Amino acid sequence: MSTPQPSLVPSTPLTSILNFRDVGLTINALLPTSLLRPCLFYRSARPDNASPADRTALTSTYHINSIIDLRSTTELINQANKRNAKIPSSAVVPHTEFRVAEPVKIDGVNYHEMNLNGGAFARALLWRLRWSSLAKLLSYMALGYRTEAIAIVGSEVMAPRGLIGLGKDSLNHGTSELRDVFSLLADSKSYPILVHCTQGKDRTGLVVLLLLLLCDVPVDAISTDYMASERELASEREERLKEMREIGMGEEFAGCPVGWAEEMVRYIQEVQGGVGRYMEGIGVDKGMQERIRGMMLEKR
Repeated sequence: MSTPQPSLVPSTPLTSILNFRDVGLTINALLPTSLLRPCLFYRSARPDNASPADRTALTSTYHINSIIDLRSTTELINQANKRNAKIPSSAVVPHTEFRVAEPVKIDGVNYHEMNLNGGAFARALLWRLRWSSLAKLLSYMALGYRTEAIAIVGSEVMAPRGLIGLGKDSLNHGTSELRDVFSLLADSKSYPILVHCTQGKDRTGLVVLLLLLLCDVPVDAISTDYMASERELASEREERLKEMREIGMGEEFAGCPVGWAEEMVRYIQEVQGGVGRYMEGIGVDKGMQERIRGMMLEKR
């Protein structure tokens, strides 16, 4: 099959939530026959500033039951600060993702904060720093300068790794968080589900890619869905570039690099032994995988 063009991916039907789409409908539009069940699994950028109409649409039109938020605590705090929320930003003051995200939660929706850049992933990046940089980062964190601390990691580790390298890092070190995500996806009571991060393209894209590989979706369709995010996010590109620069990363992080999906698939197949073996390795057993496939695949 030739690679479909991103323009074939339907644009978001919502006005205030960027990069929103039904993954099943999107993939089916790219294939000769319908493979996935629609109206079950959605992806988007952050829905924090959704209009009242779009918030209502998520529950009344799309019947979203669960929202999986892959963002870090710092991202949640920064968004809360932009809304002038009165949330302490000092790292000395304890807080949780739940507390930070609380002001934007939609009644009747179950929220699951699963920081894909936390835990082992964050530690793996920190160990790549020079000792002097690590000491500086710890000083910033102690003083509550979270963004400045992350900028050290961003410029010295994340920027050189690039989005492809960071995707592989997430596969290697975000295993407990990915296990939690797919445990939720294996529970029929969780659906319909919306998964998002900040832009809804890379961390969200990795979760979507793994799910689509489990459902035997061709890599060119997976790639087209991923690349569509660049168009869908175009309206806030300048804002995203500013956010990238604040944490020490260049404009390539605001886009969708060509070949990202293909390289993730190659890495999973050749290095991880395929998506089934990878899933088993992180704690998503064959039974869970089959339950996910049973819910997502069209009945034949």
